[in-house]
Amino acid sequence: MWHNEKLSLPLRRPRKRRVGTSTATCSQAFHPNQVWTYDFVFDRCANGQKVKLLTVVDEYTRESLAIQVATSIKARAVIEVLSRLVAERGVPRCLRSDNGSEFVATRVKEWLKKKGVETLYIEPGSPWQNAFGESFNGRLRDECLNVEWFKNLREATVIVETWRRHYNKERPHSSLDYRTPGEFYAVYKQRAMTLTTVRI
Repeated sequence: MWHNEKLSLPLRRPRKRRVGTSTATCSQAFHPNQVWTYDFVFDRCANGQKVKLLTVVDEYTRESLAIQVATSIKARAVIEVLSRLVAERGVPRCLRSDNGSEFVATRVKEWLKKKGVETLYIEPGSPWQNAFGESFNGRLRDECLNVEWFKNLREATVIVETWRRHYNKERPHSSLDYRTPGEFYAVYKQRAMTLTTVRI
């Protein structure tokens, strides 16, 4: 109708995406818990359910710290996952991510600041700045999501967690001297304990 009446169409204003402000003084991991990276991966079940996966990886050990599987993951759920990991592993120095709305949410940034976690946001449209996260997500896609056809969310949760444990405990990495992430972390802890004992 607008065209037939020779009226100009109203212009749509592009939405401005929020961009996170990095506070990190580190950009590379030299020991466990120095830099974690987190991101989202998406899939769909056979019953039509959408699946959203939050992945958290330690950049030094390459360990998959968590893969949260749900139909929706908002800022509150992100904080719950991070809280559990901090209780298990301690507080990371830096957390790398893109500028997804959940990662730049005020609630998440306030929680990170309270815990003393520095933020490291990659530039928009620059996935190569999150090489470890992108590499892990690619393996998750190729070795699990593209191989399995989940009946529903419950089955997806079980299968993804099984894959995560296999990735950590049974899958060797050439970048880790052909150790698994779990073995690499165990060796690091043993060496750290030995050095502490020698100093005492």
